[in-house]
Amino acid sequence: MTTDPHPPIKAVPVRHYGRWLAAAAVALLAYQVFAALLSSPNLEPATIGDYLFKDFVLEGVQTTLLLTVIAMVLGTAGGILLAVMRLSANPVLRFCAAAFVWFFRGTPLLVQIVFFGFLGALLPRLTITVPFTDIAVFDQPTNAVMVGIVPAVLALSLNEMAYAAEIVRGGIMSVDSGQTEAAHALGMKPGLTMRRIVLPQAMRVIAPPMGNEVITMLKSTALVSVIAGRDLMTAVQTVYAQNYKVIPLLAVAAIWYLALVSVLSVLQWFVERRFGRGQRAAGGGMFR
Repeated sequence: MTTDPHPPIKAVPVRHYGRWLAAAAVALLAYQVFAALLSSPNLEPATIGDYLFKDFVLEGVQTTLLLTVIAMVLGTAGGILLAVMRLSANPVLRFCAAAFVWFFRGTPLLVQIVFFGFLGALLPRLTITVPFTDIAVFDQPTNAVMVGIVPAVLALSLNEMAYAAEIVRGGIMSVDSGQTEAAHALGMKPGLTMRRIVLPQAMRVIAPPMGNEVITMLKSTALVSVIAGRDLMTAVQTVYAQNYKVIPLLAVAAIWYLALVSVLSVLQWFVERRFGRGQRAAGGGMFR
């Protein structure tokens, strides 16, 4: 009987002691934070439960969602137009689009919201006339126009246009120029080429950051509370200014924002998966 000169190797798993220590430290820290929050007498879980589904809170949630949808629709549409202008061969269009993006990305959103909220102090009347004539097509006091959520919609939409323009421009530039040349060779007009060929391919690059923009927009609506924009934050601020239950009502707002963002995150995952089908079919390992 001969002895095997090559006995089987006994594999020993690598011990990741540092990984377990880091996990234990993070879990301990999270426990201490949550224990400290729950032990605070000012949190008042019962008060949070009482106010979580109050009518004024639900109305604030509806306004927040309305602001998010309107601002994202207008901002995305305007962003696509600005992106096309920035990529245009016309220097005037390129300059105007670049100046718009420079201004609205260069000034804080809070400043823009306050500016539109007090636009009547700068322009007492909003007047649109036929060029080179005195014929007024539209002439109204500014304070009669800038009411309700109008200032908030304007500020949020114009600000989003600047960021969406850069996202869309990056997506368009990621599409190989040969795609456009092939479409033109087939007789497609530039507008049709952009709609049918370029934008559908650019969506794989555009979708992830635009999903983040939707989530950011939802949270940015809280800033319109400075001009009483009737959103969720305005609703809770109005109440805690009267009953002084600041922490519980802020917790109510936080719970609603977290719930809405969670839903949007799931929708973002499905959208990214939808536009990433081509890469998965090609064997993209990150989608496996």
